[in-house]
Amino acid sequence: MIEMEKEGGQKLRTLEEHLRQENPLLVDAVEDFLRLDKIGHRMGLLKPSQSYAGQIAWWPLVSVLGTFSSGKSTFINHFLQYPLQTTGTQAVDDKFTVICYGADKDVKVLPGIALNSDPRFPFYKMSRELEKVRPGEGSRIDAYLQLKTCPSDTLRGQILIDSPGFDADAQRSATLKITDYIMDLSDLVLIFFDARHPEPGAMRDTLKHLVANTIGRRDSTKFLYILNQIDTSARENNPEEVVGAWHRAMAQEGLTAAKFYCVYMPEAAIAIEDEALRQRFETKRDLDMAEIYNRIRQVGLERAYRIGGALQNTVREIEDKKVPFLKEAIGRWRRTVLTTDVVILAVLLAACVAVGFWAGFLSWDNPVPGSLKTTMSSQWAWSVTGLVAMILLIVLHFFSKRWAARRVLSHLKMMLPEGAERESMIRACLKNIGPWRSIFNSEPMGWGSRARKQVRKILADADRYVQNLNDSFTDPSGKPIDLPETQEGHFVPVEKLKP
Repeated sequence: MIEMEKEGGQKLRTLEEHLRQENPLLVDAVEDFLRLDKIGHRMGLLKPSQSYAGQIAWWPLVSVLGTFSSGKSTFINHFLQYPLQTTGTQAVDDKFTVICYGADKDVKVLPGIALNSDPRFPFYKMSRELEKVRPGEGSRIDAYLQLKTCPSDTLRGQILIDSPGFDADAQRSATLKITDYIMDLSDLVLIFFDARHPEPGAMRDTLKHLVANTIGRRDSTKFLYILNQIDTSARENNPEEVVGAWHRAMAQEGLTAAKFYCVYMPEAAIAIEDEALRQRFETKRDLDMAEIYNRIRQVGLERAYRIGGALQNTVREIEDKKVPFLKEAIGRWRRTVLTTDVVILAVLLAACVAVGFWAGFLSWDNPVPGSLKTTMSSQWAWSVTGLVAMILLIVLHFFSKRWAARRVLSHLKMMLPEGAERESMIRACLKNIGPWRSIFNSEPMGWGSRARKQVRKILADADRYVQNLNDSFTDPSGKPIDLPETQEGHFVPVEKLKP
């Protein structure tokens, strides 16, 4: 156990070193997560190898999802200004590709195990989740994931995820599990559709998963719907009709206020000979792409605030939900043990009285043993009876604790939904209602004045961390944050498009 804790702590120290170089503002948050981990380990809320810091992504994460042949890879290459992903009309990759910055000029392609074992990246411990979906799939992590490094400066400080064509294997439960996972983890989700398909209703299953299952989320604003390759409608000059068809398809899935960004990549565009028509399409494209790029640039700031919020939420959840839940479980267990002990004690007293009458220590005329004329042998026999009763009471008390613990755990399993949270709470409860635990200790294991003091300090640090972010990213003068210098081939900012 100690070795597992050391291993987890070493990984967080590695994370801290990387953040010190790329995002120093997050270093203090790692220290607070380390302190919170110690509380979680002592309380049994975390396994020795687990960490609260490993449950979040530390780098801004942008995911690119969409239908098969919708131009996802072409968009990524254009954004990076680097030919990283293979493009084409045929399915070229059936894996989720995590793309991060690498200083080496040569692109490195690493297997999925590189992501599964490193808390700095998304998909940390993903093999366990795949194993839950389908036994045996956890060992095939390399069949689903891969890591690519890219020397593009655009990637510094953030991570992109390119997904396989959604249509290609939409029925695979493991792939759907990963898709849902990255939706939850991402700061921004770009969902691509192919404008060349005039009948979006034909992709009902795809729309259901990428649209219908996302509209009720609290973070629904992080989903951007992009109609790619809109230049194909230039020949008929009917982009409004194409967009209208997609809007109707989205409305059928419940998304009535959707906005489509209509884009196409210059390097993959068809030639538009009509000058006025070409300018019309390019202007719309540049406006939408500038807005998309602005949102991508904002994810770093959003991620920094989200980490501060995650730290605060984790602390408050422990203090306001998990500790009261454990206290309630301990109280229920104590009441059950005391009730059972009273019954056991009554039975043992009745048994002692019955033995006393049977052995002649007691009689109806003289029911009090002290009033009898005692002999050495009768005193010895009475002492043995009392000692045996005491030993039985102690032994049965431990069995009573175990039986009461099973009763309480059975009740908790019905109350808590399936999932990692249920496993965590049951593990913490087992630490507090074991046979060697005193029934008179109402405080959960690992939770006391010291832990409460540490929690207050962590919350204060989290508030100060958010204040430091405000000081770093806000400008009281109202001056907007400029986009980076436009590189050749990149779309210009919105303000530069205005006359």
